[in-house]
Amino acid sequence: MTPLSRMEESLRALRVEAPSIAPMIDVFFISAIRIFRNLVDLNVDSYCRGERCAFELDDDNVTELAVALPQLESLLLGYPCDKNTCVAMVICLLHISVHSIKVEKLGIHFNATNIVGDLKAISVDPRFQEFLLLPRCQLQYLGVTKIPLVLDESDFETVLDGMRSIFPSLRGFSGSNVWGELSRKM
Repeated sequence: MTPLSRMEESLRALRVEAPSIAPMIDVFFISAIRIFRNLVDLNVDSYCRGERCAFELDDDNVTELAVALPQLESLLLGYPCDKNTCVAMVICLLHISVHSIKVEKLGIHFNATNIVGDLKAISVDPRFQEFLLLPRCQLQYLGVTKIPLVLDESDFETVLDGMRSIFPSLRGFSGSNVWGELSRKM
């Protein structure tokens, strides 16, 4: 066995820190990480700076990562920012919940601009209905940090029900403003 192949099998935790620059969390980044199939803890310590979000993964990229790393218990992909420019939508959370069923700690960027519509689509789309019948992770708190969320009072139950369908054990969100209000209503 080569040293890399031994590491591919044995690496359990990976923390990426870059204090002076915000590492881009993109397809090139995850392609280098996906080889560590037994990874349990992945922590990318990255803050978005300026007007650009460091998280450039879409739903398919997040799904590929979740499928490639089924042993994950902790997945922290940077600190979710207030840009709401991400291409990844709330559906990526369902893919994480189904494919990385051991996840207990999750912090990820996603675009919440149309979260109500996205959650309603998940509840009626036959492709996703099958996922909702599968076992899902037992995540209790979702790290949303600064992801902006604007809801009408009538949308609170839709978001709470949708998020509970993705994460059946969900008890709250680690964020402020509307996310904090959602947590109190849980």
